Amino acid sequence: MSKQPIGIFDSGVGGTSIWKEIHKLLPNENTIYLADSINAPYGPKGKEAITKLSIKNTELLLKKGCKIIVVACNTATTNAIDYLRNTYNIPFIGIEPAIKPAALQTKNNAVGILATQGTLSSELFSKTAGKFASHIKVIEQVGEGLVDLIENGKLHSNEMTALLKLYLKPMIQANIDYLVLGCTHYPYLMPQLIKLLPKHVKIIDSGEAVAKQTKAVLTRLDLLNYEKNTANTFYTNGNLEVLKLLLEKDYNLNYLDF
Repeated sequence: MSKQPIGIFDSGVGGTSIWKEIHKLLPNENTIYLADSINAPYGPKGKEAITKLSIKNTELLLKKGCKIIVVACNTATTNAIDYLRNTYNIPFIGIEPAIKPAALQTKNNAVGILATQGTLSSELFSKTAGKFASHIKVIEQVGEGLVDLIENGKLHSNEMTALLKLYLKPMIQANIDYLVLGCTHYPYLMPQLIKLLPKHVKIIDSGEAVAKQTKAVLTRLDLLNYEKNTANTFYTNGNLEVLKLLLEKDYNLNYLDF
């Protein structure tokens, strides 16, 4: 089973930021990435719809023989991962906003979180924030429109800059010293965020932690692949060109109507 691929899915191309961290840490692993761009963003959808989409993605990856599945989507994790773990006999790695390290490290007792509506309104996020951040000020901001712009290849557009300025303004006014990125699309905004935020603000995303957790689970289950002939395959039901923009190398990119 160790040669079987790691499956990764997201509501679009954003989860490639997670895939990059996994590939960097585990270069020998075969991977299959599923970008459900036609249904992006998942954020505004209700729990039932998000769970149905997550089931569809999971079953497609299982048909392709994946040995583990990484839910590279904050909204899908916070709304559907419990159901997936209780339904399928395969390990699942989830992702949720890194509010815990931000809350523990803040000096100003003020942190910002930029996430989708589906993540911020989820029970899991509420529980995590209540446990670790009840003693500090948390400025929550729904990043409405950001995922759509990234999915449409408008990462560096004037519209993106205008939205980011609007969303960051209350955080800057509250003197945050940490910004938590609560959507896997958002690491691609890092260069712009660094320009727009005061220099003392640190930005946290969950990519590296997810990669380490993936390695830990594969190690524990004796599923690590030690052979070097790896295949990295990407499927999207959206625009292949957007995937190409975000992936620096010429990987195996495929359109799949799912």
